Amino acid sequence: MHSYRRDLDILRDRRFTLLLVARTISVLGSSFAPVALAFGILALPGATATTLSVVLAAEALPMVAFMLVGGVIADRLPRHRVMMAGETINAAAFFCLAAMLLTGWTPLPALVTAAAVSGVAMAILFPALTGIIPDVVPADRLQTANALLGLGANSSRVAGLILSGATVVLLGGGWALVVSGAMFAVAAVLIAALRLTPAERSAAGSHSVLADLRGGWREFVSRQWLWVVVAQFSVLVMAVQAAHGVLGPLVAKEHLGGAAAWSAILAGEAVGMIGGVFVALRLRPRRPILVGTILTVPTALPYLLLGLGTPLWTIVLGAVVMGVCFDIFGVLWNTTMQREIPAESLSRVSSYDALGSLMFGPVGLLVAGPLAIVIGPRPALLGCAAVVVLSSLAALLSPGVRGLRAPAPAEETGALSH
Repeated sequence: MHSYRRDLDILRDRRFTLLLVARTISVLGSSFAPVALAFGILALPGATATTLSVVLAAEALPMVAFMLVGGVIADRLPRHRVMMAGETINAAAFFCLAAMLLTGWTPLPALVTAAAVSGVAMAILFPALTGIIPDVVPADRLQTANALLGLGANSSRVAGLILSGATVVLLGGGWALVVSGAMFAVAAVLIAALRLTPAERSAAGSHSVLADLRGGWREFVSRQWLWVVVAQFSVLVMAVQAAHGVLGPLVAKEHLGGAAAWSAILAGEAVGMIGGVFVALRLRPRRPILVGTILTVPTALPYLLLGLGTPLWTIVLGAVVMGVCFDIFGVLWNTTMQREIPAESLSRVSSYDALGSLMFGPVGLLVAGPLAIVIGPRPALLGCAAVVVLSSLAALLSPGVRGLRAPAPAEETGALSH
């Protein structure tokens, strides 16, 4: 039997607490960034929505392009140093963007360059984050660690929704970007203080980057549960991006009263993700990937309700359910990867996971607009709900997804081995 008190004992581990605080502050900085960047760019003389699209694309494309390289780097070098480098580069990129907005020197090539540097930093940071958790906590505390990291990240996202808008209104987009960059810098300092011992660091690889990528690919495709769920999410995320990015806001504007209604739906999802952490702390299923995949089915609920035209309060409740389910899935998924994938390959496999899961997201954004015009946003949302459900049910057909078992829980002593 697990208790919250025993779960929270992990906070006595100095290194985990440093990682938790660093990650929470970093996510808060990331939550500031979209609002600060959007309103800062749009406030520039002569700037248009196209200007903002170009800058955002300049950040997104390098993140995808360098994700696999980031996995190789994180498997070759000490992961806390890789994370420190990623946070530092991100801070520098945002300080440059802030300086341009505050001084009024904003040539588009310079804005694009700074945004691209931020994208590369995220590609370096993400695979190292997944891999560093087993370096910091014992194997029997992985799920607790992932859940608490999720609690910090989700709380930061909720706070970011509130604080970023207020900062932009009171101080302007440029100063909001300064705040964001400062948060990344603080996160880098905290990660530098982790001081992992040499035995816990990944050994430097002697192979070429391509050989390392091939090795990571072999680890990835050798596990049916892994590539099946990543394939599921490549389709699911496409539908979610279409619904969240375009179709949902359209329905909110046309039928629910506008931005306030959509903000309420997003807030419901965020609250659900925070609540999901407390379930994930206690939930120890013997078949974690089966349970996690089943939980992706109800994530279609808000899109179904939006498409059916139900009252706003029901859609908000549906978003809460979505948030709970996605958070529990994320904790079970990350914990299973960290248990099942060899430590020396974990960051590379994580980079294949991220790349595969996100690669069709832009397609969803591109087709959502034409679909809304041709068949209407509500029918298109019903289609997104159907895609989410069908992709989840298809993944459940896999014997690997249904059959993977977690190791038997060890007796918890309440003491940490690190």
